[in-house]
Amino acid sequence: MSNAYDVIVIGSGPGGYIAAIRASQLGMKVAVVEREHLAGICSNWGCIPTKALLRSADVMHTATHAKDYGLTLEGTIKPDVKAIVARSRGIAHRMNNGVGFLFKKNKVDIIWGEAKITKPGEIVVGKTTKKPVEPMGPVPKNTLGEGTYTAKHIIVATGARPRALPGLEPDGKLIWTYFEAMKPEEMPKSLLVMGSGAIGIEFASFYRTMGVDVTVVEVMSQVMPVEDAEISALAKKQFEKQGMKILLEAKVAKVEKAANSITAHVEKKDGTVEKITADRMISAVGVQANIEGIGLESVGVKTDRGFIVIDGYGKTSVPGIYAIGDVAGPPLLAHKAEHEAVICVEKIAGLPNVHPMDKAKIPGCTYCHPQVASVGLTEAKAKAEGRDIRVGRFSFAANGKAVALGEDQGLVKTIFDKKTGELLGAHMVGAEVTELIQGFVVAMNLETTEEDLIHTIFPHPTISESMKESVLDAYGRVLNA
Repeated sequence: MSNAYDVIVIGSGPGGYIAAIRASQLGMKVAVVEREHLAGICSNWGCIPTKALLRSADVMHTATHAKDYGLTLEGTIKPDVKAIVARSRGIAHRMNNGVGFLFKKNKVDIIWGEAKITKPGEIVVGKTTKKPVEPMGPVPKNTLGEGTYTAKHIIVATGARPRALPGLEPDGKLIWTYFEAMKPEEMPKSLLVMGSGAIGIEFASFYRTMGVDVTVVEVMSQVMPVEDAEISALAKKQFEKQGMKILLEAKVAKVEKAANSITAHVEKKDGTVEKITADRMISAVGVQANIEGIGLESVGVKTDRGFIVIDGYGKTSVPGIYAIGDVAGPPLLAHKAEHEAVICVEKIAGLPNVHPMDKAKIPGCTYCHPQVASVGLTEAKAKAEGRDIRVGRFSFAANGKAVALGEDQGLVKTIFDKKTGELLGAHMVGAEVTELIQGFVVAMNLETTEEDLIHTIFPHPTISESMKESVLDAYGRVLNA
């Protein structure tokens, strides 16, 4: 078998495997280099298995509130940690195997090992030194191994890993990253979560629903700092109603470790220090790109603040070398990586009408309870840009389907340009809003105005009706509030 390819992709996560499949579809000879497990962090340790955990939490929440729906459940409802984790890990294994099947189906070669770019168009693959946190099954059959490989185009899709703060480094026992938080041997009685971004707040929500005493420490002035402030405030109110303790504008200055617990020294805005003791702490202060050891410096690929610099099509500063996904900078989202992969490969193939990535139209979803989803500008950012705006709001409390479901705590917020009617942003909190947000994403991509949305018929009864009502509210025409 020849070691020469049209495209070699380094990394098989959401960006990497999609890039490989699309390149193969376009008639290119393709190989993927992987050092640890197929499907990347998303399918093995991120997006998918965390949703499996959160699904268990959803069922737990519903079961413990059965009386609200006129049902009586006999006996004590309690989580079976081993069964919950086993279900989540089983789903991760299934997704891992699924990517292997897709590679075989699309005739993508797998090269097992660690890749280093030695010059444009060439990589050397050595034996992997990476030890998986958990083996995801045997190395797929018929894979290639160590050696020198050439390609006209090299795509770096090496992803990212948890960021560690000096003095607060995770140890795998008392201080966890999302790896350990995803497969606890037993449920802790108390938990401190450092950071309230998507990762932190999702784990905080999962563990709180399972009955754990949860405290969240966030250095910014709101939970989920990237979200619209009004949506964030409503979510925080619900988190606290569930019993979660949230400290804003505070930071963990140091941690003292005991045999089976930690005591965090939390510095508050006013300068006081609160000592919080918990069984475990999750460090969820972001991630950093995997740019080390792959030869970027030696071939002159430009990086900035720990990420590879690219244009809108994934091109780096070196011809023939590209980067996609987390390694290429924020937003660090699987769906961004997948879309970036398609753009990059289709540009390589010379397809017409390939549009560069528009980061303003990338949706964000947080799968806590209640869910949060958004796309486009927040109200604050729109005002900061000097936009003259109209803002619409509609509460789930006035939506028949939400009330019938017992999920009346939610809000849809829309932001329009007053002069043009352009939809600038949409922000939601409440049940299943991560499934609703795509309606607004499509609208923004089609350059839909408020008039188009007002004339669109939404099915009844659905929570999605709140989307139209929010638009109506922005223009003084709301019907059900």
